[in-house]
Amino acid sequence: MIRQAPSKAGPAVTTAEQTWTGRWVADRAGIALNGSERLPELVGLALRSGNPRRAHLLVSSVLGKHVPQRPAVVHGAGLELGRRVADLLGAEAAARAVVLGYAETATGLGHSVADGLDAPYLHSTRRPVPGIAPLGGFEEEHSHATAHLLLPSDPGLLAGDGPLVLVDDELSTGRTVLNTIRELHARHPRGHYVVVALVDLRSTDDRARLAGAAARLGVRLDVVATASGGVDLPADIVERAEKLIASVPPAVVPAAVTPAPLVRVRLDWPAGLPDGGRHGFTARDRERLDAVLPSLAGQLAQAVPATAERVLVLGFEELMYAPLRLAEALAQRLGGDRVRYSTTTRSPVLAVDDPGYAIRTRLAFPAHDDPRDEASRERYVYNVAPGTDRARRFDAVVLVVDDVADTPALHQGERALLRQLRQVTDRVVLAVLPSHRPALPTPLYGPEFSSYRPEEVAWLLKDLSDVPLEAPTEEREEAVQNGGAHYAESLPVEYRPSPEYQELFHQALRGSADRIALAVGTVAETLLRERGPGLVLASLARAGTPVGILIRRWLAFAHGLDVPHYAVSIVRGRGVDPVALRYLAAHHRAADVVFVDGWTGKGAITRELADALAGTGFDPDLAVLADPGRCVRTYGTRDDFLIPSACLNSTVSGLVSRTVLRAGLIGPEDFHGAKHYAELAGGDVSAAFLDTVAGCFASVSAAAVGEAERLAADPDRTPDWAGWAAVERISAEYGIDDVNLVKPGVGETTRVLLRRVPWRVLARRGAGADLDHVRLLAAQRGVVVEEVDGLPYTCVGLIHPRYSRGATGASGRAVTDRAVTGRAGTDRAVTGQAVTGRES
Repeated sequence: MIRQAPSKAGPAVTTAEQTWTGRWVADRAGIALNGSERLPELVGLALRSGNPRRAHLLVSSVLGKHVPQRPAVVHGAGLELGRRVADLLGAEAAARAVVLGYAETATGLGHSVADGLDAPYLHSTRRPVPGIAPLGGFEEEHSHATAHLLLPSDPGLLAGDGPLVLVDDELSTGRTVLNTIRELHARHPRGHYVVVALVDLRSTDDRARLAGAAARLGVRLDVVATASGGVDLPADIVERAEKLIASVPPAVVPAAVTPAPLVRVRLDWPAGLPDGGRHGFTARDRERLDAVLPSLAGQLAQAVPATAERVLVLGFEELMYAPLRLAEALAQRLGGDRVRYSTTTRSPVLAVDDPGYAIRTRLAFPAHDDPRDEASRERYVYNVAPGTDRARRFDAVVLVVDDVADTPALHQGERALLRQLRQVTDRVVLAVLPSHRPALPTPLYGPEFSSYRPEEVAWLLKDLSDVPLEAPTEEREEAVQNGGAHYAESLPVEYRPSPEYQELFHQALRGSADRIALAVGTVAETLLRERGPGLVLASLARAGTPVGILIRRWLAFAHGLDVPHYAVSIVRGRGVDPVALRYLAAHHRAADVVFVDGWTGKGAITRELADALAGTGFDPDLAVLADPGRCVRTYGTRDDFLIPSACLNSTVSGLVSRTVLRAGLIGPEDFHGAKHYAELAGGDVSAAFLDTVAGCFASVSAAAVGEAERLAADPDRTPDWAGWAAVERISAEYGIDDVNLVKPGVGETTRVLLRRVPWRVLARRGAGADLDHVRLLAAQRGVVVEEVDGLPYTCVGLIHPRYSRGATGASGRAVTDRAVTGRAGTDRAVTGQAVTGRES
């Protein structure tokens, strides 16, 4: 059911003008408000520019967005609504409530409602944060920028069953609210929703639609608003608005002869205190902010001229609450009626310098927070320039932004916001707050974690060395294939490699060290040419880690560069570790980070990486040593040969297991996990592998530079995904209904024979010495090596599909255990020698 809470008198609003600020539009466009007598006191009217969805804009006089207002009025409007919600819910339900505000306009209002309710708070955002995966999102259909993201640092914030309070500045149709409720109710059902707005202007049909949706969901839905009514629009409102906009000459903002001085204030903002609700704001955060506001206001007061009679505290788009509270504290500090508050905005609105129009003046400036969305890269601030009414002029403007927005675009250029503000006031004060980022764990380093030197790699992993995670190979295979477990929830048993397998590694290393060094140099020189010397390496643990170290060593050897290198986890079906991405984004420019892996098979990890990084600001192009699958454009070679690190896993990868992601072990603020097998140190060849390959750098240096130059001009670098097509063809031909059981390439085939339950090996007809070790391993495990034509790889390993329902053999026959010769005996024989690595 849906209920309309009775309206109560809100905070008093005083204006210097008696003319309603909607009169200009109402008279010329035929728009009328009906309903509560308070509506003209709360909103004026303006015309939108560049938004075909809605021609008019209700401009709130108490929101602090477009119209400068006393901060006590702005905060008080939300506090009063929050107290009304508390009365509606009752003490018990109010104690379990969570408030969600809408970006960008209602972020401060929602926060103020949460203050009045004394509830935790989160607001939606249009600013993606690298490394923080959205909990959900929804569309605001009529807005200039429609997409909303939810990025709580604690995903459990919205998981409770207490009332959810949704706050927007106006409730016009209810569609945004409905989209939100559907999205969140599907994830975390609850029985009670409360919608809060300054003005409720829904039509009868809109009210019926929302009531019907609530009934279908079986929930209670209440609406609390300061005033309610409706908007009467003529049928041709869009055409009328277009003509009116075309008839208004561009406003001219007179420039000052001498720009006002700019003063930067370093506020003593407490460490870890959120600057708003983008990632959540708790009762404890509220207590900390209240405690420091007087001292912060004192710092601002020292920067404002003592003679200033009119001071504007100007917030920044979604950053509304912290500037609002600072403005309120500054007003108390300065005394009198000297301080006003408003914020910049994304919304383009026509300015008309008339007392009967809500937007008197407008400054347009380039976006200065490196926005990811392309809806508009221009931003606006309204009613700050005085226009023809000099009494509206501000003596000082205090601009409050977060550090993400303190960019050259804020300072430099004719249209930069700071430059324009300095033309319309006597002093500009800039206060930069630290943008709140959820707490991050600390990386791991050798020798405590891994046998690599600490400067070679920082592991963005959680140490699970003391946790029993190993399971027998066949048990894991059956659980993974039947969907009972994900491969990343456990580890195969690792043992010290036998002398036979160690010799296999050393043979491969002796035969391919020069080849690998050339591939390392080629990919390193390519990266340096295309990404510049400021690149940051992020290898995909664990197979990519020794490759990342080798690239780092090449850049030091050939160019004297000391490049940061991290190892991060990627899990098929789960994506890149989001906490690791947050760490990288907090310490480096996302655009500088290069993700590195050892080789490509069918390209599953390449696709996984691209999907995980979409919209984050990180470059999804993967750099690999070898690309036989032809699915990346940055590689050292596309030849398919044995990279020795595929023979051994932890003992050639710094004694680190592949990565683990399992509920109960990895929390929302943890890196993915891994183990350090210190007990295998006697068989560790990690340093030997790196030193042997690096020892060949000098002899291949010229060739690597030449190869990188050749690749730079080679159009054939464009991925054609020939490997993926071959895998799909093989899956169909051999009756395998899961492409993850097809492991293409010499490296992946070697891993199948060492640590999985192999079925057969497909070898390119005529393949030579590159397959000697594969033939040896296959013979030891009783696995058939079948020579075939038309393979883009040197070989392909097939994992036994006996656990997959309905799997059939090459001729359509059901696959049975008899398809693997000597399975029982050979599986037991190799278990003690098998090693593990990242599933590719």
